Amino acid sequence: MFGAKKKKDEAFQKVKKGAGKGKLAVKIIVIAVVILVLVSESYYSIQEEEQAVVCTFGSPKAVTTPGLHFKIPFIQTVSKVNTTIQGFSIGYHATGEEADALMITSDYNFIFVDFYAEYRVTDPVKALYASQDPELILKNIAQNCIRTTIGSYSVDSVLTTGKNEIQSNIKQMILDKLENYDIGIQLVNITIQDATPPTAEVENAFKEVETAKQGKETALNNANKYRNEQIPSAEAQADKILQDAEAEKQKRINEANGQVARFNSMYQEYVKYPEVTKKRMFYEAMEDVLPEIKVVIQSKDGAASTILPLDSFVTESPSTSNAFADSGLGNDGDEKQDTADEE
Repeated sequence: MFGAKKKKDEAFQKVKKGAGKGKLAVKIIVIAVVILVLVSESYYSIQEEEQAVVCTFGSPKAVTTPGLHFKIPFIQTVSKVNTTIQGFSIGYHATGEEADALMITSDYNFIFVDFYAEYRVTDPVKALYASQDPELILKNIAQNCIRTTIGSYSVDSVLTTGKNEIQSNIKQMILDKLENYDIGIQLVNITIQDATPPTAEVENAFKEVETAKQGKETALNNANKYRNEQIPSAEAQADKILQDAEAEKQKRINEANGQVARFNSMYQEYVKYPEVTKKRMFYEAMEDVLPEIKVVIQSKDGAASTILPLDSFVTESPSTSNAFADSGLGNDGDEKQDTADEE
């Protein structure tokens, strides 16, 4: 009986020793797990496109330097924020968002307009704690600004020539409102992806209008091209006319100066010999007026000779001389003879 009891005690001791070893192993495992958790919770890494917010007892602090960083486990919490450019669409009616895409213009026309907005986080602390969903706030602000701006433009401007101006006005309006809200994000860009009328018939009509406008632009360009081709030619012709007129002017001035000089020289001769010059001018004028005229000079003894034009000196009969005298030219002939005698 005592032997059996001894065996039981030995077996109990063995079991007790085994249990002690098991508890020790559990403790070691628990300690290792705790140490592993503490080590894993004591550091964090930040990528190039990220920023982190470390919160210590409810006090947030931004960490912007990429790389490996340490923190106090279970006391400090880390939230990472993506700082790359992100975006969202507004009004893609092809996906079923017709309520966001359908807008009204200043001339009371309905139109579908699709936008795409791009933004990035500028302050990770405000992006996490200043609002619950900053992207949703930005989207609501963008929708408000878009509808306000589209409502101040005509449908033609939205569909054709006013897109750049509309985008610029919307962007500036959103930036002003984001600055007032101060939610840690900034708008990078917002663009019109597409603008279409709400029905196929209206869309076709606007396409025809656009085609007509393009035709107008083409006609204007052709007209400007023709004008640019014709203006140099017209200017060259005008210059030629002016040069010809200037040449004619100078020619007439020179002729007038020549005539003045000729008149002055004749006047000087006239002052010296008035009667001789007067008769000479008379005969020259008669020669110009009547090129075939013959000037007959009658001498004192009744003989007559033809001297102008200088074809020959022919002595005419007394009857011819008397006829010439009877015609009233005898006195002039005597004057011509006297002039010849004086010379």
